[in-house]
Amino acid sequence: MSDQNLYLTLKSGFPASPDAPALETESGAVHSYGDLERASARYANMIASLGLVPGDRVVVQIEKSPEALFLYLACLRAGVIFVPLNSAYRRKEMAYFLGDAEPRLVVCSPAHEDQFLDLAAEAGNPAVLTLGDHGDGSASERASTMPDHFDTVARSGDDLACILYTSGTTGRSKGAMLTHRNLASNAQTLHEYWGFVPGDVLLHVLPIFHAHGLFVACHCALLNGSLMLWQPRFDVDRVIELLPRASVFMGVPTLYTRLLEQEGFDRALCGHIRLFVSGSAPLLSETHREFERRTGQAILERYGMTETVMLTSNPYEGERRAGTVGFPLPGVELRIVDNDGKEVPQGETGHVQVRGPNVFPGYWRMPEKTAEEFTDDGFFRTGDLGTIDERGYVHLVGRSKDLIITGGYNVYPKEIEGWIDDLDGVKESAVIGLPHPDFGEAVAAVIVPEAGAGLDEATVIARLKADLANFKVPKRVFFLPELPRNTMGKVQKNVLRDTFARQMN
Repeated sequence: MSDQNLYLTLKSGFPASPDAPALETESGAVHSYGDLERASARYANMIASLGLVPGDRVVVQIEKSPEALFLYLACLRAGVIFVPLNSAYRRKEMAYFLGDAEPRLVVCSPAHEDQFLDLAAEAGNPAVLTLGDHGDGSASERASTMPDHFDTVARSGDDLACILYTSGTTGRSKGAMLTHRNLASNAQTLHEYWGFVPGDVLLHVLPIFHAHGLFVACHCALLNGSLMLWQPRFDVDRVIELLPRASVFMGVPTLYTRLLEQEGFDRALCGHIRLFVSGSAPLLSETHREFERRTGQAILERYGMTETVMLTSNPYEGERRAGTVGFPLPGVELRIVDNDGKEVPQGETGHVQVRGPNVFPGYWRMPEKTAEEFTDDGFFRTGDLGTIDERGYVHLVGRSKDLIITGGYNVYPKEIEGWIDDLDGVKESAVIGLPHPDFGEAVAAVIVPEAGAGLDEATVIARLKADLANFKVPKRVFFLPELPRNTMGKVQKNVLRDTFARQMN
């Protein structure tokens, strides 16, 4: 078996000198590529010392830090499956993830250790270690005693590297299985397609529990041997301070709108940046045009999914067309089909289907769901609606799976409706996405209360905040005596969107 471990693919791009800088933190501390190799080796040895073997799962819910990246690379090196979870998830959500993934190891923030010890007892008693924002915690303490050399475990391209959970239309989250080949092929394609060159510096402000920050940003930088200016979160003042030192910036549309709100954001400030990339949510054409007017640079918008990593991209060299997501990436096949699976003529709208080495093999322990999502000839049904124009640019026009993308995070209405319907006094509910100038879309709920329930917006939001990540909690709650329905009894969410679109503010 040829060794196709993703870590070795990334390492092939590391600088010749181990002293070359890899990460520079908010405090100014610098970690070299040699530090990265030694730290990931110590964490890999720690994982092995706990008795984990290739294929075991490691669930991680921690804040962004250099050690969090070292732990991810260690999991790759040890051949175990990395399962990152949004740090905003609450106890009930985490209970589901632990029960479904059945990890051998859970790594959490020190402040949540007691909660995870309880959850672990309910989920088969995996080991629980902690890792804090500043490298503190039992995981780092234990790793510090381990050797700083580790022989990376051989993996085939089809072996799983990661599982990323994505919300399900049924309300049950699905674990998208991503292989070493999926992630390596996409990293290599993006590295070449986006023109990475020696000396590039990435300003990294994204979280690393999802594909954009971890697989797109980190992989491109590591494969290029680049320095990452490693920021724990997006802070507009800090970004403006660091932009002159960077050559690449990746963000979600919300970050670009916030930058445009700053008076000092102009051509001079962005003069050293060669590439601005946007993804994880639709970028408004108005934002694209205003950004180019202010900076002289066109944002490169691309399209991807948790299940596929990146699928399409506007060109690095060539016109980056506002309102489009560009062309299929090299090696990716994309087609637009009608309800019968037949390709539609150019310019007509249909269902987006894709095939390629980047496309995941399926959902964790959901063979029936996996079978539903793939065609007989191996194309993945993305659930998006789109069209291809006369120049070959892909336009996304809607989401047949009713997905809401708010600030770069995915929210499925059915999941939130399940939580709302369980609240006392709620007869039924409908969750919709409404246009929002900052988040792209905002989650909103429409509730039919039971007679005499006396519910109000503040009460509903407060109850949901106790159990849901903040990005899933509706920003507005509206009340109706009944939901609009068509003749088949289906709730007409288009009517609700039209009714409440202007009431978001």
